Amino acid sequence: MSSSTTTHIDLLRHGDTGHRSYRGQLDDTLLELGWRQMRDAVLGREWDVIVSSPLQRCAAFAQELAQSRGLPLALEPALREYHFGDWQGRTVDAIAANEGEALARFWADPVAYPPPGAERFVDFANRLTGAVGDLLRTYPGRRVLVVTHGGVIRLLRCLAAGRRYTDLLNIDVAHASLHALPWPPKPPRDAVDAPRGDDARHEAARADPVDG
Repeated sequence: MSSSTTTHIDLLRHGDTGHRSYRGQLDDTLLELGWRQMRDAVLGREWDVIVSSPLQRCAAFAQELAQSRGLPLALEPALREYHFGDWQGRTVDAIAANEGEALARFWADPVAYPPPGAERFVDFANRLTGAVGDLLRTYPGRRVLVVTHGGVIRLLRCLAAGRRYTDLLNIDVAHASLHALPWPPKPPRDAVDAPRGDDARHEAARADPVDG
């Protein structure tokens, strides 16, 4: 156990599920490749406690790791992926072909233009910052591994660095990648122009917000 009074949080994205569509809160299982990716990611690393999204692509590995190392495990619903509403289970290409303007607006300004039927982006941000606050209060001075999703990690990294939500497109979060989370967040940076029109559609297509 760490003797520091500072809580250290590492974010671990789940491994590959084999899907290449907006998964959101669909409850997918890991491929065997995904299991290997996650097991490799934690080799040589130590934590005092594990907190996981309850979706099985995160929770199944978190349970295995906690049992193998004798660590406490908590499942936290607030760490679930963003809910993509009507776009869950659909590929970016399919959405771009039928709802290209809506997709462009979402990636240009996710706060103002969420997918149809989706979680409000401000609610997503609020539940994540609330979850981090709970971690800091519950585990002071501990090393905490958070097993969660690509969208969750992108947004928390945006907030921590004081970046705009539109910068989500530029944050690489590979399967089974680890990310230290400095907290509290930095003050937001000055506003910059967001991508529009065809540029936004291109950015969305090349980004990897899917299989969250």
